[in-house]
Amino acid sequence: MNQTKKYFIYTRKSTDDKNRQVRSIPDQLAELRELARKEQIEIVDVFVEKQTAKIPGRPVFGEMIERIEKGEASGILAWHPDRLARNSVDGGKIIYLIDTGVISDLKFCTFWFDPTPQGKFMLSIAFSQSKYYVDNLSENIKRGHRNKVKDGIWPQMSPLGYVNVKGGGIIPDVEIAPLIKKTFEAYATGNFTLRRLREKFNTLGLKRKSGKELAVSNYQQILKNPIYTGLMRYNGEIFEGKHEPIITKKLFDQCQEVM
Repeated sequence: MNQTKKYFIYTRKSTDDKNRQVRSIPDQLAELRELARKEQIEIVDVFVEKQTAKIPGRPVFGEMIERIEKGEASGILAWHPDRLARNSVDGGKIIYLIDTGVISDLKFCTFWFDPTPQGKFMLSIAFSQSKYYVDNLSENIKRGHRNKVKDGIWPQMSPLGYVNVKGGGIIPDVEIAPLIKKTFEAYATGNFTLRRLREKFNTLGLKRKSGKELAVSNYQQILKNPIYTGLMRYNGEIFEGKHEPIITKKLFDQCQEVM
């Protein structure tokens, strides 16, 4: 009987692929609680994570493992192994704790596990498949970005002064683009330090997209970004973009000379 065993419930909402249908945290919790009821499992605590598992360092996951190592629970309930780990470090940590007896059991709604050599082998395959999915997804995204850049389309979040358009690409922001242009024009005179530039244009309403004030370093980044001339710097290479320039290449070069 599992009555004497103490378990943690761990849920995580995937942020790896927004287009992929993933059960929401309330759905995971409902099914895991039902599983616990059927198996007569004592739930010590519930952990809810909203951070990707593709790299180590999840704070909630780390807290759960620390409390397991302290002996507060010896088992974990999760929807699927990919909720627990999508990187080799966390996956290896789970298997090591099973090897050493710190974790005595794992239960999943959609995956069978038994703490035997065969069970651990199948679990390691599940963790490897999860990592492969993330790695493959990342490579596909990078490939898609490279192809877009070659076609003259900026593939990421638009820089300040532009807005993203449906279907891909960027267009000048009617409110912010004029301020970006004036920023370049002011700096090109040689009469403004970056700090004075910040004071002037922050007052005029030039802000980050989040609404926060721009720092001196943000102005330096803006002035060094060729995207405002219609060119795109991506992975250290320069590509010609199809988007509308906000400033001329001549004005951009003047600012580089001043800087």
